[in-house]
Amino acid sequence: MNDAIEQEANFSGRVKSVKGSIVDVSFVTALPGINQMLLAGAGRNIVLEVAGHLTATDVRCIAFHSTEGLERGAPVVGSGDFISVPVGDAVLGRMINVFGQAIDGKPAIAAEQTRSIYQQPLPLAQRSASSELFETGIKIIDLLVPLERGGKAGLFGGAGVGKTVIITELIHNMAGHYRGISVFCGIGERCREAEELYRTMDEAGVLKDSTLIFGQMNEPPGVRFRVGHAALSVAEYFRDESRRDVLLLIDNIFRFIQAGAEVSGLMGRIPSRVGYQPTLATELAELEERICNTVSGSMTSIQAVYVPADDFTDPAATHVFGHLSASIVLSRKRAGQGFYPAVDPLASRSKMLNASIVGERHYKLAVEVRRVLAEYDELQDIIAMLGLEELSENDRATVNRARRLERFLTQPFATTEHFTGRKGSLVSLADTLDGCERILNDEFSDVPEQALYMISHIDEVKR
Repeated sequence: MNDAIEQEANFSGRVKSVKGSIVDVSFVTALPGINQMLLAGAGRNIVLEVAGHLTATDVRCIAFHSTEGLERGAPVVGSGDFISVPVGDAVLGRMINVFGQAIDGKPAIAAEQTRSIYQQPLPLAQRSASSELFETGIKIIDLLVPLERGGKAGLFGGAGVGKTVIITELIHNMAGHYRGISVFCGIGERCREAEELYRTMDEAGVLKDSTLIFGQMNEPPGVRFRVGHAALSVAEYFRDESRRDVLLLIDNIFRFIQAGAEVSGLMGRIPSRVGYQPTLATELAELEERICNTVSGSMTSIQAVYVPADDFTDPAATHVFGHLSASIVLSRKRAGQGFYPAVDPLASRSKMLNASIVGERHYKLAVEVRRVLAEYDELQDIIAMLGLEELSENDRATVNRARRLERFLTQPFATTEHFTGRKGSLVSLADTLDGCERILNDEFSDVPEQALYMISHIDEVKR
């Protein structure tokens, strides 16, 4: 009897209409605020989030669960709070959803503290303005597309070119090299990929320093739209309260934009160019601007960006470009040639590749490597038609260096050991620079080019 009275006291509204994942609710009392959480359904098991105020009495909500069985007139309880997630050491080694509930088959998470998924970006006065390199241990990235500690890097590519493999390797290297925390956010990805990633990280011994947060492909668009904010709240806690370096990996930021377009369409907004939501730039900025450095800790983000039909002029890709300090473009052509990681050395760019930041030697070597590879690319048609013998002596030397550089910049990954049979390696920037310099000086011009394929240090050629 007391429970019934308490429920009646908490009652604050009724369902007015249900259209898929969009639920309109009427209130007699004051309206709840934007983004506040409401509870509906027989067991209060359907979470709604206020997306907009329609009239003085009605609100429009996004459902985070299936609305099957929810009917007009059903009671809705206002929680008076936002969606929150548990934070702290209790979430390390765990896989959770947008509500912070365990989805790894282990006991519920007993965290001492929770944090709202909506946090304001740090004021500029509290941010660190210094530019430091973030070594990944991946040769081609450290040489040609150096990442910024506390920056945002994008992994651009179509389906099947190795975005998730590089992200998994970065988690492995982060745990081994920086002793930092990795927060992985899976937005709209397959259940199979989530299970494989969890198992791979567990086998590699890096799960204990990581948190995995998923809003998967089979879940409503509201979940996929907000899971990125949940991951950021967990990452911000480790950066601000634990004062640790955090690597935030998002796979895939395009699915966040796609979920926003679905929600926007359900809300009845008129779409913008190519069918995207008119609020695309604002929604993306709300997420991206929370990723930054402080004096005491850093948050470095690597974001996989699916490029629809390999079209880099797509609005989703161009809007993401504007937030990044580095763009790592993955090439289907290089993947087909067996060059892994399949990073396109000519299309990839980084704001950190500046002599005043990386040093004179690194800058000159990167420029020279890119020049040699660009000249080789221009000679490809001539070689295909006339053959290598018709080239001048200088051009043959360029081709010789370029083919050796291409093979030296491949690398075996720890996360693909069970596929390739090759032991993974984490290569220091100094070793990468040393190897490229010696190749450019023609020290290995007499060595078969295949000897430089999938090695770590250049001295492995002699062995």
